[in-house]
Amino acid sequence: MFPSSALKLRDELARGERSSREVTEHCLARIEEQADLGAFVHVAENAMEAAAAADAAHARGEIGRLHGLPTAFKDLNEVAGMPTTYGTAAMPTTVAERDHSLVARLRCEGVVILGKTQVPEFGLSSYSENLVAAPSRNPLDPTRSSGGSSGGQAAAIAAGMIPLGPGSDGGGSVRIPAAACGLVGLKPSLGRIPSDVLDGYNDPMGAPKLAVSGPLAHDALDAALLLDAMRGKDHYLPLLQGSYPERLSDLKIGYSTHSPFEPVYEISLAPEARDAFTQGLERLGQRHRVEPADLHYAEDYPETFAAVWTNGLKHVPVSDDSLLGELARDFRGRAADRSLEQSLQAGSRLKQIAADFVRQWSAFDVVATPAMASIPPRIGHYTQSTADVDYMLQCQYTPYTSMVNVASVAAITIPVGHSKEGLPMSIQLISPRSDEGLLLALATQIQLWPFPYK
Repeated sequence: MFPSSALKLRDELARGERSSREVTEHCLARIEEQADLGAFVHVAENAMEAAAAADAAHARGEIGRLHGLPTAFKDLNEVAGMPTTYGTAAMPTTVAERDHSLVARLRCEGVVILGKTQVPEFGLSSYSENLVAAPSRNPLDPTRSSGGSSGGQAAAIAAGMIPLGPGSDGGGSVRIPAAACGLVGLKPSLGRIPSDVLDGYNDPMGAPKLAVSGPLAHDALDAALLLDAMRGKDHYLPLLQGSYPERLSDLKIGYSTHSPFEPVYEISLAPEARDAFTQGLERLGQRHRVEPADLHYAEDYPETFAAVWTNGLKHVPVSDDSLLGELARDFRGRAADRSLEQSLQAGSRLKQIAADFVRQWSAFDVVATPAMASIPPRIGHYTQSTADVDYMLQCQYTPYTSMVNVASVAAITIPVGHSKEGLPMSIQLISPRSDEGLLLALATQIQLWPFPYK
C-alpha cells in the first residue's frame, strides 16, 4: 500500500524503504488502468530507466528534494525527448530538444518524469478539451470536466497516477482544476518561482505578466514540498512542519462573493458552492476574525482583461488557422485586429486595475471568495455554441480567479465540503501581501482541524 501523502512517500524513498522503480511501476500501472480519464497525452517510454537511474543516484548519496518521486508536466512545458502539442492541431508536434526551465529545475531535484498531461488549446480555457486528444475527465465523475488548464495534472493526481505535480496559472489554471478534483491548488505571487520571471515581470505590452507556476497536491504539506522544490530552496515545508500553523490566529479575513465580471455577465452561486463557502468561513472563524468585505471593482475589467489575456495569440506561429478550435481561432482574430495603441492602452489600464485590487484587499490580512460558482460542468458544456458563449460560461464558472493573476498576488483553493453528488467544493483565499506561507498554514488549519479548537 502506497501512502497518499507525497511527503510520506518522498521520505520513504529517502530512507531507502521503497525504490523509485517500485513507485514508478505502480504509477505507470495506474496510468494504464485509467487511460479512459484522458489525463495523459504521452507516457514516457523510458520512465523505468529513469527510475533505475534515480535508485542508483540514491545509492551514491545524491538525493534531491523530490528524489525518485514520479510526476508529470503539462503539455505546455517542453520535456527533452518528449513531444509537445500545446493542445493544438494548428502547429506541428515537435519533440523537445531541451527542458523547459521549470522541468530542468525539478529534474535537478530528482523527479522521475512519467509523461505529459492534457491541456486546453494553448492553455486558454478552464476545461482541458482540445482537438488533439481525448478530454481530461474528472476522476470523481468521468462525465464531468477536471478543469483547466492544468486539468490533466489534477486528474492524474486525484486518480493516484502521480503523487503531486506542477501546474501553471494564468487566470486560475492551477486553482480551477484543483477545486474540480478536490486538491489543494496554490497560485504563488509573480516572481516567487524564479523560472516564471526569467524574461521579466511584465508582458510586451506593459501589462502584469499573468501566468505563474504553482503546485497541485493532496494537502498543504505536499504543496509546500513541491513549492520548495520549484524554488530550489527550503522554506515553506519547514514553516508548516513547525509551530506556525498552530500559532496562527486572529487574522482579519474579509469575505466577498462580488466578481469583477458582474458588469457583463450574470454571476450566481449554485447552492452547493454557497454552502461550501459558508462551511469554509465557519472553519476560519474558529480562530480568526471573519467579516464582510465591501469591494468595488472597475466596470471595464472584463474587456480589459480579455484584451490582455488574448493578445499573445496573434504572435503564435500557427500554420493553418482553420485547424484551430473555435475559441482560439476567434480570439486570435480579435487580437490581430487590435492595434498596437489599443494593446498598450489595455496593458496600462490593467496595471491600474491591479493596483486598485491590491489597495482594497489590503484592508484585510486575507480575502476569501468561493473557489468556483458550481460543481464542475460536464464534458462538452462549453463548446456547444459560439466562442462568446464559451467564454461567458467559463467566466460564470470561475468568476473569482483571474483577478488574482492581474493583481500578481498569491491565492490558494482548499477543499471544504462536498456536493450532494459527492463532488468536492472549495474555498479560495487571497493574500494581498503575497504571503504563500500564510495561505498554506490556513490550508493546514482547514484540512487538519475541521472542528472547533480547544
